[in-house]
Amino acid sequence: MESGLGLSLSPIDPGLLDAVVRLLRLLETPRDIGVLAPLAEREILYRLLTGDQAQTIRRIALSEGKLGQVGRAIGWIRDHYREPFSVEALASEARMSTSALHHHFKAVTNMSPLQYQKRLRLQEARRLILGSSLDAATAGLSVGYGSPSQFSREYGRLFGAPPMRDAEGLKASLLRQEV
Repeated sequence: MESGLGLSLSPIDPGLLDAVVRLLRLLETPRDIGVLAPLAEREILYRLLTGDQAQTIRRIALSEGKLGQVGRAIGWIRDHYREPFSVEALASEARMSTSALHHHFKAVTNMSPLQYQKRLRLQEARRLILGSSLDAATAGLSVGYGSPSQFSREYGRLFGAPPMRDAEGLKASLLRQEV
């Protein structure tokens, strides 16, 4: 499917969904993560590379054109999400002008680079709170937030509840699903 967009939607393959759910369920058994997570991640990649979005994913992975440059920027943010950065430095890393980076990054992710970084930070903090039982302040600091109150506000905006209430709700939901 060649839509010209960096991102599009398609129905989720049941096998892909199963692999993602198995990966998430590893949060319940942290001792298994080191061995089983790489297997689930490999299966997810396989299913993505053979699914409806395979051509778009390959184009990003092979660094073809603007998608590849945005992919480089995304990879850099993913590897350095804890650190502050300037969009100018990120544009240089992606080998694009600042305005081109903003335009193409938003077309691919529907976010600015800084919004994308914030989303990564908050998702990682959520994972730490759930998987490592960290308190909200420690999780916020470990993902790059300097202010616990700012972290809590932004977390609540994204996930609909303050960190600890969100974690309690997710854990309760998982327990209800197991019953």
